[in-house]
Amino acid sequence: MNHVVAYKKIGVHAWLIVFIALLTAGCGEVEKLPVSSGMGIQPNLPPPKMKWIPTVNIAPAIGWEGNQAPKPAYGLKVSAFAKNLNHPRWLYTLPNGDVLVAETNASPTPDGKKGFFGWVMGKVMARAGAGVESPNKIILLRDADNNGQAEVHVVFLEGLRSPFGMALVNGYLYIANTNAIVRFPYVEGAIAMNAVGEKVTDLPEGRINHHWTKNLIANPEGTKLYVTVGSNSNVAENGFEAELQRAAIWEVDIATGTHRIFASGLRNPNGLAWEAQTGELFTVVNERDTLGDNLVPDYLTSVKEGGFYGWPYSYYGQYVDSRVQPQQPELAATAIVPDYALGAHTASLGLVSTVGSAMPSHFSNGMIIGQHGSWNRRPLSGYKVIYVPFENGKPTGKPYDILTGFVSKNGEAFGRPVGVALDKMGALLVADDVGNTVWRVSAND
Repeated sequence: MNHVVAYKKIGVHAWLIVFIALLTAGCGEVEKLPVSSGMGIQPNLPPPKMKWIPTVNIAPAIGWEGNQAPKPAYGLKVSAFAKNLNHPRWLYTLPNGDVLVAETNASPTPDGKKGFFGWVMGKVMARAGAGVESPNKIILLRDADNNGQAEVHVVFLEGLRSPFGMALVNGYLYIANTNAIVRFPYVEGAIAMNAVGEKVTDLPEGRINHHWTKNLIANPEGTKLYVTVGSNSNVAENGFEAELQRAAIWEVDIATGTHRIFASGLRNPNGLAWEAQTGELFTVVNERDTLGDNLVPDYLTSVKEGGFYGWPYSYYGQYVDSRVQPQQPELAATAIVPDYALGAHTASLGLVSTVGSAMPSHFSNGMIIGQHGSWNRRPLSGYKVIYVPFENGKPTGKPYDILTGFVSKNGEAFGRPVGVALDKMGALLVADDVGNTVWRVSAND
């Protein structure tokens, strides 16, 4: 049944009953397949279970109390690098060691909560801790005495619009707002940015802006920016016009601000990192919903120039999504199979390479991923930070848990990990937007 037709036939009062039931008891059977079955080089991809009402299983946000903290893997220790932040989502370490934190969330758009389904999703996200008003700030954290805790905690830049990705290139700090890339002249050691920003190029926002996070990374030469632009829907149900220039990674020329689509068919790419051995660009991608609790796995993949990765016509290569009409079979036949599956509905967002870090040797040649956690799977998936080992420039083997314990025994969320970065001493930093903390993970000497 068509989604829109189904919503109209049910009616608002019936939807309200359904919504209350979803929040109180969840919806859908408990899945028998473990999350791990949908992870790795060859994930298990079961037959799709078409659902126009998805499973809803929310971990209500409660935050941390006192000295509570997530649990590090054996050989690691965790401490709070900074507390009392306001919805920290993304991190960037400057060359002098200062850490920038994007305090951010979705900004309102005219049709962002249009219709009953949009209203329901707003309530779901609020319960999961994602309903706060966007602070629209960049915070500077400084650990001057190298004790693993930031003594300086100041507003570095404000007045932005849902800022996310950050990169320092040739003396300018580039910031990906949800609607544009802007840049500011950077002075090393400054604790506040007073200059007026300059727009480099517009980014798609529009009246819906379903996936609002825009990340960026510079090439080693400092001439290009690679920018993530997520889709405006689950599977193009808002119309293909709403998806123009979206579900893609852009390549932006820094000198002129002009751009081209570097890779497409990526439903919601977020984290970006360069692989040290091959120099290839890697990203983590959030895949589509309502095909069942075990489909479709989020993934980590290298990004091929001109590559197409399936969305919305197919998933994980050439698995056709029959909900999308009209199809483009010739295009779907070219879809690239991702390198590594990260589990269904894990909301994998943050990405950082560990090459050159101070992490223990068994975590030193791979990538670390922040998994924000599911809202539509029973049992929950994600809500942790994992490590994926690499060999010969490619992900391989099984993932390892780096940081867990974000969910209570009662299924409540103390925190939700998002962005990850390395600090000046090579330790791992993790932004926790529910716990309002940046955690620091290092070797347990």
